[in-house]
Amino acid sequence: MNQAQRTYARLAGILFLGAIIIAIGGGTIVSNIAGNGTFAETAARIAASERLYRVALSSVVIVTLSNALLAFALYVTLKPVNSLLAQLGMIFSLGDSFLALVVRMCSFVRLHLYISARGTGTGSITGEPLSDLIRTVAGTTENMGGISFGIGSCFFFYLFFKSRYIPRVISALGLVASAIWTGLYFANLVFPEHHALFQYICFPPMALAEVATGFYLMLFAVGTEPKTLAGRASSGVSA
Repeated sequence: MNQAQRTYARLAGILFLGAIIIAIGGGTIVSNIAGNGTFAETAARIAASERLYRVALSSVVIVTLSNALLAFALYVTLKPVNSLLAQLGMIFSLGDSFLALVVRMCSFVRLHLYISARGTGTGSITGEPLSDLIRTVAGTTENMGGISFGIGSCFFFYLFFKSRYIPRVISALGLVASAIWTGLYFANLVFPEHHALFQYICFPPMALAEVATGFYLMLFAVGTEPKTLAGRASSGVSA
């Protein structure tokens, strides 16, 4: 166990927790400002708090970028367990980060449409259908990213489970939560009308697993040698 590995493990823990806190804060602000109602009503609320709305959207961009760093930190932490699986986990997680940036871009484009609609009397006539189209693109992109995120998370938590770097009850929870997350995001492609229900089901266990993992890695890093297949094989030969 080298110091660099422990450092990246602690970094991963900090990023786990920081991303959740900032994402919840930014998402809450965006949701509260946008609210419900017609396109014109939403545009009026956003225009009245445009600067705060932009700050909230930008905070979510920071979370997306930090998730790319989190994927690398987890790769470095888990590479000694199984380099190939750790690399696959990082690839799928980076795929989610790229798609999430597309979703964030769509949010800023929709913001432009809302502000433009307030500036012209007829802006909502063209702005509303364009906003709906961009929302659909963002929703579909988010769904694809969710699948990629779930697969990457499955690889990472599987390696945590095999290595016992973190308590197995946490890694098992993360593995189950990742499988549920991936399955429900796939299901959302077939049953998009149940999107809200699927999120209510998959978000709590994933959030619990990530918070528990984040706290453990931040406080304790990783302190045991990974149990790899190669190591078990050599032990069997020696016996």
